[in-house]
Amino acid sequence: MNEKKIQIGGQAVIEGVMMRGPEHIATAIRRKDGCIEVQKKPFISITKSHPIYKLPVFRGFVSLIEMLKIGIQTLNHSASVWELDNSENTNTTAKSSTKDKIGEYLTIGISIALALLLFGFVPYLLTNLIGLEKQSILYNLFAGSLRIVFFVIYVFSISFLKDIKRVFQYHGAEHKAVFAYENKAELTVDSVRNFSTIHPRCGTSFMFFVLLIAILVFSCIDTLVIYYELFTLTPVIRFLYHLPFIPLISGISYEFLKISEKKMNNFFIRIFTKPGMALQKITTQEPDDQQIEVAIVALKQALNEN
Repeated sequence: MNEKKIQIGGQAVIEGVMMRGPEHIATAIRRKDGCIEVQKKPFISITKSHPIYKLPVFRGFVSLIEMLKIGIQTLNHSASVWELDNSENTNTTAKSSTKDKIGEYLTIGISIALALLLFGFVPYLLTNLIGLEKQSILYNLFAGSLRIVFFVIYVFSISFLKDIKRVFQYHGAEHKAVFAYENKAELTVDSVRNFSTIHPRCGTSFMFFVLLIAILVFSCIDTLVIYYELFTLTPVIRFLYHLPFIPLISGISYEFLKISEKKMNNFFIRIFTKPGMALQKITTQEPDDQQIEVAIVALKQALNEN
């Protein structure tokens, strides 16, 4: 009988790593005094709460929203710990839960608004300037290419920030630890250090799938709109009627991510995954041994191991 594979997911945070196991989420953070603080919580995915959430495409969008919420909560927790360690007032206490919630919702709202503006509306505005409104495929190919360029420039630019570079190093440590676990290697610093920082199931690769698949889906939608003359194609109108299809695109992208992990030997899959894997050379950096140690602690705790 084949052993059931346990899926492990993770995320780099400020001076730490979050790992999601089958039943627990664990966040390990390196404190200023050198110790590793662990926050561990029970975890049952929302995809298990209703049969429809387990269906292909549906499960992708639900998982994305779930991990976005968990990711922001974890980042806020690590930011609070960092503030405590770096505050001049040693008596400073953690923020109240109410303030944490307000900060969390503000972070989500501002992040979504900026993402929609930069990666949604602005590419349509710029594409309209060159007169491609009636060319559905060319229009979305150009607008989609602009999104990809904006995304790469954004990631490349923030990689020069000292704090972001450390987060990217923890991201690399997270990938190394997950790779070691998936290859049944010993979870020690010496063992984990030898694995790659580039992982096919990374959120960076997922984002590239979203950007590429959006070009195809939006081209099909625009072809129908133009053929039946349903709307006057201004950038605002185009942006608004494309928005409802984002859940579909994210769900399809999730399925491609799952397929790509299993079919990496397929030539076409390798070609399709190359851009996202290449971008990981920016979003993951080679970690030091202390960062690898943090990732290992988070992984073991998420797996409920001592």
